[in-house]
Amino acid sequence: MVLPVVAYGHPVLKHVAEDIEENSPEIQQLIADMFETMYYTEGVGLAAPQINKSIRLFVMDSDPFKDKYPEGAGVKKVFINPEIIELSGEPWTFREGCLSLPDMGEDVERPSKVLINYLDENFVEHEEEFDGIVARVIQHEYDHLEGKCYVDRISSMRKMLLKNKLRNISEGNVDVDYKMIFPNKKHRR
Repeated sequence: MVLPVVAYGHPVLKHVAEDIEENSPEIQQLIADMFETMYYTEGVGLAAPQINKSIRLFVMDSDPFKDKYPEGAGVKKVFINPEIIELSGEPWTFREGCLSLPDMGEDVERPSKVLINYLDENFVEHEEEFDGIVARVIQHEYDHLEGKCYVDRISSMRKMLLKNKLRNISEGNVDVDYKMIFPNKKHRR
């Protein structure tokens, strides 16, 4: 089932998400719905807070980047209760977008490598290092679990210049092809 995406400005996007218990009911269905929502909205990642669930879960599939970033080919993963252990490598800038911030994109600098501990969809623990575009997507989605959006990583001057755009998003004054929940609007779109 395609789920509505929470727009920038919604309180759930500012909270640090809670850990998931292993016997959490309906987690497999939620994961399937998150992948369906991510593909429907043409995203490469989706964090649970973006669908109004303040839990430590995100999904990703970096395959759409494979032509330009070969390391992204075939990387489709589920991250439950992830914990970034280390960020390393040369910082690089990339224009990031976000389903919660439609029709926007900003250059964000992030380290090129991430070492992360997480549980997969079967609650099997992994500790892996990722680099390049895969590390970028992981860091972006992980930020959502920590109550941050990519615009929190740009300069305050740049963010001030985007003030009207951000307000329009939170008020629902954007044209999107998927359902959204807007914090400053009484109904969904």
